Amino acid sequence: MTFRLLPIFLLSFLLSVPAYAQTRRAQPVEVDRIIAVVNDEAITAFELRARLATVERQLRGQNVQLPPREVLERQLLDRMITDRVQLQFARETGLRISDIELDAAMRRIADGNRLSLQDFRAALERDGVAWVKFREEIRDEILLSRVRDREVESRIIVSDGEIDNYLANPDQGGSAGNIEVQTAHIVLRVPEQASPDQLMRIGARAQAALDQIRRGENFAKVAASHSDAPDGLSGGAMGARPLDSLPALYADAVKNLKPGEVSDILRSPAGFHIVMLIARTGATSPKGAVALKQTRARHILIKVNEIVSEAEARRKLVALKERLDNGADFADLARLHSNDLSAAKGGDLGWLYQGDTVPDFEKAMDALKLNQTSEPVQSPFGFHLIQVLERRTEDATAERQRLAARQVLRERKSDEAYQDWVRQMRDRAYVEYRGEDR
Repeated sequence: MTFRLLPIFLLSFLLSVPAYAQTRRAQPVEVDRIIAVVNDEAITAFELRARLATVERQLRGQNVQLPPREVLERQLLDRMITDRVQLQFARETGLRISDIELDAAMRRIADGNRLSLQDFRAALERDGVAWVKFREEIRDEILLSRVRDREVESRIIVSDGEIDNYLANPDQGGSAGNIEVQTAHIVLRVPEQASPDQLMRIGARAQAALDQIRRGENFAKVAASHSDAPDGLSGGAMGARPLDSLPALYADAVKNLKPGEVSDILRSPAGFHIVMLIARTGATSPKGAVALKQTRARHILIKVNEIVSEAEARRKLVALKERLDNGADFADLARLHSNDLSAAKGGDLGWLYQGDTVPDFEKAMDALKLNQTSEPVQSPFGFHLIQVLERRTEDATAERQRLAARQVLRERKSDEAYQDWVRQMRDRAYVEYRGEDR
């Protein structure tokens, strides 16, 4: 059974295998061994094997052709080292994920798979996944996301001059605004103080990867074999994004590609890149215009507090959703039950621009069809039922144009800033390989 889960990071633990004797002579028994040391923590062969089994299962579930096992093991160990460095840094700087936050995340994962928490746990255990261990893996994933947001966001600076240049350049501001692209990429990271010999070897690996793709090799398989990016082991897919929010290096390359085509090798301070255009949708807007999407939505909010628990808030909304599905009026129920100021207006939030609401709310809202009501959605404010009434695109005011431009430029710089931060963290860490082939 394939679940829609957060990416999985496996925590370290040792496997004890008791030696045993047969009547004639003792047989050799494989015991766990350390294959890498990251600062003051060990990564063991058992951890790598367990992670490899998980990744292979995920890749098969995504119909990604598997690279040779030894190649996948090498990529996987490198990823585990990089993740371990970030987790160590997060904990050293005081980041923690509480059990309350973790419980909420587990419920969201279960909801995403259309299962109750109990049924989700049972399904995992049927697949041989221990519930306690899985919870800790998700805790680490949230921690990795949290430390990335904190460290990367603090490094991104967008100046007024950059905003002016973005808006003044139709190829950046106006004409690309309505184009959405699906891309995949391969990143070969270059150390911060790389020697000419290192640059030559990494560049040769990038050329070998590109040659494989151009000979017809599956892009996802090559990405899983070569890419140092966090999404490399899942085929390098970056998902659907507005063209102008891609890193400038990628956006410039993708503009000249047709779906299915692959760029030449691209060079950035972080390393060597290959990008493939999977699909392009939308069209250019008139020169100089900045079109922004708006959504008119309404909601019913149940806040969580000392009196109303998360479970009770969710239970109330499930009951209200059932009434709505049976023909009840949304506005009437909002006036009676919503804990938001919008209750007096039947829950109507008016026209919302992108970024006007918190990410969890906006993501759920954007996934809805017109007049469709969501399942209970959790946000920092509580739990919501959301309904989309209308959508439109309109030219933005000057102030909105600048706000939108700033957001696009921040998104554009985010990937580059993350790659640069990871490279610095990895270069500063003490890493010792103890594998037989190292």
